[in-house]
Amino acid sequence: MENNFGATMRFTPRDEEQAQEINQVLREVCIALKEKGYDPLDQIVGYLLSGDPAYITSHRNARVLIRRIDRDQILEELVRFYLGREGS
Repeated sequence: MENNFGATMRFTPRDEEQAQEINQVLREVCIALKEKGYDPLDQIVGYLLSGDPAYITSHRNARVLIRRIDRDQILEELVRFYLGREGS
C-alpha cells in the first residue's frame, strides 16, 4: 500500500443532526462548569487537547455527556462555527 503524502484528502462533512447534538452537549457542559465555578473555555480546551475527562465536572452529568462525542467531532464543529462567523 503506497502513501501519497502530496495528495489532498477530502474530509466527509457531518450531518445537521450531529451538529445540533454537539452544540447541545457543549452548552450543557458549559452550564455545569460555570455552576461549579470553572472557566468553561479553559476546561474544554484542556479536555480537547489532553483527552482527560477530569477537566470536565461530573456535575449535571457533564463528563458523561461530553465523552459521548468524539473529540475530533467537537473540534470539527468548533472550527466550522468559527469559520462560519468569519464569513468563510
